[in-house]
Amino acid sequence: MQNKGFALVDSASLVPTNDPSVLFTTAGVQPLVPYIKGEKHPLGNKITNIQKCIRTQDIDEIGDKTHDTFFEMIGYWYLGAESAQEFGAIKRAGVQTSYELYFTDKGFNFDINKAYITCFSGNDLVPKDEETASYWMELGIPKERILFLPGNWWSTGEIGPCGPDSEIFYNVSNEDLGDLTLEQFEQADANQKLVEVGNTVFMLHNKTAQGLENLAQQNVDFGGGLERVVMASQGVDCVFDTDLFSPVYTYLKEHAKNQDVRALRIVSDHLRTSVLILSEQVAPSNTAQGYVLRRLIRRLYRFADVLGLSVDNVKEATTKIFEIYESVYNLTSAKDFIQTELIKEIEKFQKTLSSGMKNFEKMIAGEFSSKDIFNLYTTYGFPLELTYELLDEKKISYNKDEINKEIEQHKQASKTASAGMFKGGLAGNSEIETKYHTATHILHTVLRNMFGTTVEQKGSNINTERMRFDFSFTRALTPEEVKEVEDKVNEIISQDLPVTRYDTTYDEAKKMNAIGLFTDKYSDKVSVYQIGSPTDAFSTEICMGPHVTHTGTLGHFTVAKEESSSAGVRRIKGVLEI
Repeated sequence: MQNKGFALVDSASLVPTNDPSVLFTTAGVQPLVPYIKGEKHPLGNKITNIQKCIRTQDIDEIGDKTHDTFFEMIGYWYLGAESAQEFGAIKRAGVQTSYELYFTDKGFNFDINKAYITCFSGNDLVPKDEETASYWMELGIPKERILFLPGNWWSTGEIGPCGPDSEIFYNVSNEDLGDLTLEQFEQADANQKLVEVGNTVFMLHNKTAQGLENLAQQNVDFGGGLERVVMASQGVDCVFDTDLFSPVYTYLKEHAKNQDVRALRIVSDHLRTSVLILSEQVAPSNTAQGYVLRRLIRRLYRFADVLGLSVDNVKEATTKIFEIYESVYNLTSAKDFIQTELIKEIEKFQKTLSSGMKNFEKMIAGEFSSKDIFNLYTTYGFPLELTYELLDEKKISYNKDEINKEIEQHKQASKTASAGMFKGGLAGNSEIETKYHTATHILHTVLRNMFGTTVEQKGSNINTERMRFDFSFTRALTPEEVKEVEDKVNEIISQDLPVTRYDTTYDEAKKMNAIGLFTDKYSDKVSVYQIGSPTDAFSTEICMGPHVTHTGTLGHFTVAKEESSSAGVRRIKGVLEI
């Protein structure tokens, strides 16, 4: 892509550094949302990357041939078309680039006779995308291999940038499928004879609570899953047969006492994902990213136990993952942390699994109620998700609504609520979230000014109702200190200071004394946001945004709660009254 004039951007962290509303990076476009919405990227308007991502919304599908919880997304973007003529040019260029990447010797050189293209079939608001279909036909895709589907629409979430897309499907079976009707295509897709290997999105619109509006700057956004591309390139019909998985899968299969393909795939997938999360210095816990990690590790060990694999087998399997990804993500430096935390979590779960399984079998041997299921969790610490999965496997019905009522009434309901985060999702960038994001910068600097530069941001979470900010500190704040924090934040808001963005190099950002988190994750070019005048700045941080232009728009800040987050980390929940 670089030889076509695209600037290469390094993969962002799996744990978003500038998107506090989401637990993990879930798509290649996620770190670029501010630029999709109109901000100028410091490297220009043609960007490419391979972004490491985590998605767990399809966790029940893991074990089939094509799904995985960790994946790497090949991406490229044409950004910032400001007229219909400019967008028409980048739309055609986007299709051309996808064609060259997939079907010529400049790229993957896939067999065009195995390809199928889908385009948007249209609706009451947006017409059928005949234009994109015509571009594909000009490049040699037969009309009979182009299908129109209502699902060819992509968005960043419930609100935000969106538009029609065009997907590339590839025949990974040993069959000559030929031309397909829409019904035949959908059946071949369901049977995993076809796999989606690329998706070009024409980002024309912005979805608001009121409906669709045109984006001021329109974009072309391409994404292709590396694992599926490798699968097609290596002529296999399963991601676990590619060289991205086969070393760990083969090792586990050789040491398993019981041969269960689905279980082997689940352990291979969850172990790889757990290693990559742990490499970001995330440890298992009951909240946020740590909760996702904990569930993955416990789920992988549950299936490892089914396979008859030992803890030592699981530990040794991690070395196969290190070998695959060491040259890309430098995992060796985190090897001790990864293996120590992994094994510690597994050993913690072993007793729970053993006693829980015995009591689960007793429970289903007779009549049981929703309360019995919930008691299995509260008494034995047996995860509800695991109970549900076991009941589903045995085709035993249960009532989640009744179980949820038990949870609501239980004193630990607030602790288990974080389970909902496991599904993940792309963050919103609404006006109020933008204000909260800017407020976290002010709060961060206020805390550092009050308590010293050992105070560092350890995480944050934003929605339309409140902000949550975690920071390194060893004790609770006094009521007087909480009031002082509020006052100092509101003082900066009341001064209506300008918020200015600078696109510069990482070295120049350091000379500006910019605060930067996860500094080894930055590329050569960064964006710096400064609150206040250049000669007397209140706050200077490396960030992607989004931000307001003046602090006076934030309203009044109140600390709703100050509490412990974990050892050595405090948490402030705050609200803005606009």
